[in-house]
Amino acid sequence: MGFKLSKRSLSRLDGVDERMVRVVNTAITVSKIDFGVICGLRTIQEQRELVAKGASQTMKSKHIDGLAVDLMAYIGGRASWELNLYDDIADAMKIAADEEDVKLRWGAAWHINDLREWDSSMQDAMNEYIDLRRSQGRRPFIDGPHFELM
Repeated sequence: MGFKLSKRSLSRLDGVDERMVRVVNTAITVSKIDFGVICGLRTIQEQRELVAKGASQTMKSKHIDGLAVDLMAYIGGRASWELNLYDDIADAMKIAADEEDVKLRWGAAWHINDLREWDSSMQDAMNEYIDLRRSQGRRPFIDGPHFELM
């Protein structure tokens, strides 16, 4: 532990709601996994382009209002998309949301509108979401890097 955000990550928090900035800044200090901010505030045009490419599913993204961030896991200084790393980051974000008293949702557990109310690990939350979607005959949409204010 003992990670800190880079200047680049801090600059990507420009325009992001102060509550989210506090959560991210607290989370990096308690996280078992190093991470950085890859996206904070987006313009409508940027969101439109992401939707057109299939990289986002909605024009109602909370990134447009500065209410969401996407985080990237780093192992040995290298970016990683391994999903298990993101539930560890989500555990840190949950701790930070508790400490900062902020209502937060994670993109791999969309069914939980306030991570502070979840009593188990974020891995368990993601698995419950996947099971829920499958029981509904629907495909789960896992966006592990994504966190948003509620």
